[in-house]
Amino acid sequence: MRIILASASPRRAELMQHITEDFEIIPSQEEEVVDEVLDHHELVMELARIKAVSVLNKHPEALVIGCDTIVAVDNLVLGKPKDKEDAFNMLSLLAGRSHEVYTGVCLAKKGKLEQFYSRTEVFFAPLTDEEIYRYIATGEPYDKAGAYGIQGRASTFCERIEGDYFTVMGLPVAMLYKKLESF
Repeated sequence: MRIILASASPRRAELMQHITEDFEIIPSQEEEVVDEVLDHHELVMELARIKAVSVLNKHPEALVIGCDTIVAVDNLVLGKPKDKEDAFNMLSLLAGRSHEVYTGVCLAKKGKLEQFYSRTEVFFAPLTDEEIYRYIATGEPYDKAGAYGIQGRASTFCERIEGDYFTVMGLPVAMLYKKLESF
């Protein structure tokens, strides 16, 4: 069966190769609308569903995998930063404390849909303004929820995690592998 990853994320594509190399990348063009009423886990699963169904509608013969990741702290959802100031504010908010990362996944094929999510708690060290600005200057924060990538230079900020490392990267590999086996 043809497998499509409905994501433009190079990290997800790289992680997907741990499961199979036989997949295509076709990002969803659907606009993401955040529903403030949904809990964090419901939100990421809904956003993943929107992406998967959007691509499935154009490729009905395929199995489509949609994903979405958010960072949550103080009941705020942090998406991708809009600019340097937004990235600084996000990283300042995360510094010296813990936050949650949720990744939702939707598997969709004709007549069948399955959604699930993974949650990981990430503990950041205290950060100085200088450290934050130095990190922002790398350009790394701009395409990542919460303005950081755990697999990159921000790894030096992470004191520990409780949960799945790959969830923080945007694709819970072991969980997805098991779900694909039974799907």
